[in-house]
Amino acid sequence: MNDKWLDFAIRIQSIAQAGLEYGKDKYDLERYQELRQIAAEMVAVKTDIPVGKVYDIFCNEEGYQTPKIDTRAAVFVDGKILLVRENTGKWSLPGGWCDVDQTIASNTEKEVKEESGYDVKAKRLIAIQDWRKHNVTNLIYGVFKVLVMCEFEGGHFEENIETTATGFFSKDEIPDNMVVEKCSKEQVLMCFEAYENPNLPAMFE
Repeated sequence: MNDKWLDFAIRIQSIAQAGLEYGKDKYDLERYQELRQIAAEMVAVKTDIPVGKVYDIFCNEEGYQTPKIDTRAAVFVDGKILLVRENTGKWSLPGGWCDVDQTIASNTEKEVKEESGYDVKAKRLIAIQDWRKHNVTNLIYGVFKVLVMCEFEGGHFEENIETTATGFFSKDEIPDNMVVEKCSKEQVLMCFEAYENPNLPAMFE
């Protein structure tokens, strides 16, 4: 979905959403609603997804539109990093959307527990990245990836609805079949760099 057409649709929808929140004139509100519908139709034409479904996913928020936050944990044991295997058979750093009642640290710890069964403690920030620059994107809104260094405390893998296995991998053992929209091999290597250089400043953009 890396496409200028979709970028235009996202920008139009964002402007329309803000206009619907802050606009006062009833005629302007009608125009903003029409712009929102046009943005949904643009995405539907480009993706072959029914416009009603696009509208439900793409135009379902109120207020000023901001990126979503996805936290990912870097957990090391004996110089190897924890990865989880998802139901698709592909691997990723454990993590997921930040819940509204969680902090960055607590959400990262929670996601590791849910996906791997391990208890960890969030220790420091590795990076905040715009996924459009570092991942294969497949959503029609912005996402900030927050990578967090965590300390392993214990536990064991527990079967769950999201992952089928866990593994600890050296730098040379990182699987090629990563879930690239969630976590790229380059991002895993960046975690190794942060692990090997504890005083490395957090990366942000």
